[in-house]
Amino acid sequence: MNGPDFEKNELIPVIAQNHHDKKVLMLAYMNRSAYEETLRTGEVCYFSRSRQKLWRKGESSGHVQILKQIYYDCDADAVLVQVEQLGGAACHEGYESCFFKEVDPTTGDFKIIAEKVFDPKAVYGTS
Repeated sequence: MNGPDFEKNELIPVIAQNHHDKKVLMLAYMNRSAYEETLRTGEVCYFSRSRQKLWRKGESSGHVQILKQIYYDCDADAVLVQVEQLGGAACHEGYESCFFKEVDPTTGDFKIIAEKVFDPKAVYGTS
């Protein structure tokens, strides 16, 4: 086997990490087609579970992820991509990282720990 085992799992979780500072940007999924498209183009492509189709990161926002490194784990059922995040934001809510809510483990309450990089309404519209 060479690469993730898409026979075992049709959709494999993918962690996107900024290759400069190693900050975790997002979690998404790839199927075989998205994985192959990523390798072919050098721009990260995922599979959208909600839309049931390939999703080229940045196709709406322009905030493309340029592939720098790609790894898969020992069980071949998870992928890590290290990327150059163009536009400064991976999150559709306008943040650099999708992980911008920090939970207090004693209360379960959360707080926003980041500043928005862009206004989602200006990028995606109101619909």
